[in-house]
Amino acid sequence: MPPGVFNLVNGDGPCVGTFLSKHKDVDMVSFTGSTRAGVLVAQNAAPTVKRVTQELGGKSANIILDDADFKKVISAGLFACTSNSGQSCNAPTRMLVPMSRMDEAAAIARAAAEAVTVGDPTKPETKAGPVVSKLQWDKIQTLIKKGIEEGAKLECGGAGLPEGISAGYFVKPTVFSHVTNEMTIAREEIFGPVLSIIGYKDDADAIRIANDTPYGLSGYVSSGNIDRARGVARQIRAGNIHVNGAGVDPGSPFGGYKQSGNGREFGVWGLEEFLETKAILGYHAPVAA
Repeated sequence: MPPGVFNLVNGDGPCVGTFLSKHKDVDMVSFTGSTRAGVLVAQNAAPTVKRVTQELGGKSANIILDDADFKKVISAGLFACTSNSGQSCNAPTRMLVPMSRMDEAAAIARAAAEAVTVGDPTKPETKAGPVVSKLQWDKIQTLIKKGIEEGAKLECGGAGLPEGISAGYFVKPTVFSHVTNEMTIAREEIFGPVLSIIGYKDDADAIRIANDTPYGLSGYVSSGNIDRARGVARQIRAGNIHVNGAGVDPGSPFGGYKQSGNGREFGVWGLEEFLETKAILGYHAPVAA
């Protein structure tokens, strides 16, 4: 690229981020981070009426329909929650299962969580390393304790460092079952390896619970019937729905509804966010007098 097209400026959000968001010569801001920080970016950008796109928090529902392969999809859902030490905005942190199969689902998730090796990320056997900072570690610990206080059933994990680890910001892979969607752990983005399992009565109830959140970044649906899965997926108010384990596609638009942000990343849609549309109107030749 020619000099000046790309510039890397190091600094923190309150200082550099605020300056860039407010500056009159910055035409557009694309921000990835927490919903709280995204609100501040938008507020700082408002006086100059610049364009703002945001990819913010999430509390994605993972709907396991009753005809899905429970062992396969629940294990995969648990591993998705512990990937990147749980620090993924689109992690499927709310697992919705039929109420009648709650204990079965919890046992599968517990076994999967206990198989996750936490430790030195340079070792090949490690599946989860530390979270980013003490501030984040403390937040996760507080929310885990809140889940216990509010009556969710702790299946495995919990507060404190994992067994055999005495230092560092490591978090136990944690599974809560019998969670209600009103509990704090079902409402707030934990951003750690914590899974909440919520029971539903039927497909309509699962869709209602999935949409009962201030977020809308991603959603997940698993079923043995692809038409049924797609029918449920269409009713979830989120920007990305993964059906039967489909992964992220860099050619498809990525972004959220509600407090998960606005605008899109990836593919043509992501590029268009950085463009201005201009219409130049005129005839091929001057109009005769």
